This record gives sequence, structure tokens and C-alpha cells, in this order.
Amino acid sequence: QVRLVESGGGLVQTGDSLRLSCVVTGITFSDYPMGWFRQAPGKERDFVGSVSWSDGTALIADSVSGRFTITRDNAKNTFYLQMNSMKPEDTAIYYCASGRRYGNSRSSERADYVGWGQGTQVTVSS
Repeated sequence: QVRLVESGGGLVQTGDSLRLSCVVTGITFSDYPMGWFRQAPGKERDFVGSVSWSDGTALIADSVSGRFTITRDNAKNTFYLQMNSMKPEDTAIYYCASGRRYGNSRSSERADYVGWGQGTQVTVSS
């Protein structure tokens, strides 16, 4: 059974950087696309980005493009969300998620992600 554990959240100021990590166990990590979502208070859980299982290429949502990047380290069963030039509107609970084996890493649909972490709070003060 897949298990995902996020870490790295916290309180930062506008313009700061933060890196979230997600350790994945219970599956052959290198066979699965991985994704990040976030949910602000009173809003839907939105796609932030994903990383391919096959070549590590990333898809980033337009809302954070140019500021956020996603990478993975298959040797550590871990993937990352690097957030730079952070803004107050980035404040949310951030969730990591695992896709389906050999699945489509270009998907931004929540239904295509079957395993979820517990979430980590990120707060950006102005």
C-alpha cells in the first residue's frame, strides 16, 4: 500500500523560498508519476505540478510557472517542490500525490492520483 509523507512546510515571508519533500513507500517509486496539489482555505484542491516517471520532466501549473519546480530522486524514493519568490496567495495546505503505475504525468486531474499524503501547511506572510 502506498504511503506518502510530506515535510518542509512552515511560515515564510513574501519573496522567500521553501522546499517541500515527499517520501514515498510501498510502491516501485520509479514507475509512478508524482504530483503536488494545494488547497487554500475555502477553496478547491488545485493542481500545482507533476513529474514524469519515465524521464523526470515536470509539468507546472500556469499559476506558479517560473517560480515553482518539481524534481524527483528515484534513489531516495523522494520528490520535491521547490518554491521561490513566494507570495501570500501561495498560502495553502500542500499535498503530494502518486499517480498510477506508468501513468500519464501530464494530468492535472485529482482523479488520476490515487495515493495522497497528509498535507503540510505553508503560510506566506506579507
